[in-house]
Amino acid sequence: MSGQSPLVPGKLSPTRQVPASIPRPEYVGKAGPAPYTGPEVQDEETVEKMRIASRIAAQAMEVAAKAIAPGVTTDELDRIGHEYMVDQGAYPSDLGYRGFPKSLCTSVNEVICHGIPDSTVLRDGDIVNLDVTAYVHGVHGDTNATYFVGEVDEESRLLVERTRESLDRAIKAVRPGRRINVIGRVIESYAKRFGYGVVRDFTGHGINTSFHSGLIVPHYDDPRATTVMRPGMTFTIEPMLTLGTHEYDIWDDGWTVVTKDRKRTAQFEHTLVVTTSGAEVLTLP
Repeated sequence: MSGQSPLVPGKLSPTRQVPASIPRPEYVGKAGPAPYTGPEVQDEETVEKMRIASRIAAQAMEVAAKAIAPGVTTDELDRIGHEYMVDQGAYPSDLGYRGFPKSLCTSVNEVICHGIPDSTVLRDGDIVNLDVTAYVHGVHGDTNATYFVGEVDEESRLLVERTRESLDRAIKAVRPGRRINVIGRVIESYAKRFGYGVVRDFTGHGINTSFHSGLIVPHYDDPRATTVMRPGMTFTIEPMLTLGTHEYDIWDDGWTVVTKDRKRTAQFEHTLVVTTSGAEVLTLP
């Protein structure tokens, strides 16, 4: 694995603005979101709105990812993603969620999730995850992917490719009538083949008019995850695999989650809806 030094926090730029004409999620300006009390199964009108929000999120991620290169700051990636969503009339769901200060999450190397875009400069050989969520028409669409910065070592390349494969396998396991823990069982069994850690405390989640509806989607085989999947349920699957331990530390910013052994980690995510025969991925560009 690359011998690059561990990350340290960079400097934050001023908060990016969203035009007043773009509707905000209810939690903006509050300490946290209101509890979700709606149904787990969404009607077709809601799902269609989620298709739009999810597509915008996927496209924003794709546009920002094109700028990934050695010498680029994570703040610049945030700027690009922010401006794309705003130009589409969408609100960046991350911005102001429980006080999160930016519009994307940018998680580099040993950062499992929730990295805050700042003055950190990407280096040749890094890997970086972009996590993008868009809010429009009253619903959210959430996606993320891990990208190479320049030329990466073989160990990192395989970790990223296999993490993507674990998501693909998990999506194929979605079926009405199955318990939600089949998703984690598929991911964990695949990851164990390569000795990877599977992050447990950060999970997939229900999503709809709420950013996080309360439904938990573990990425390991959790016997407590007994919710039965039904057509119309909408949630994310977002496995986080590590080269070492699944245990973690959190920086003093209260957000940035790093592997305890500071080994690299990768993540991929899609928002999907359960169909009568499987799953439809909503977050495709």
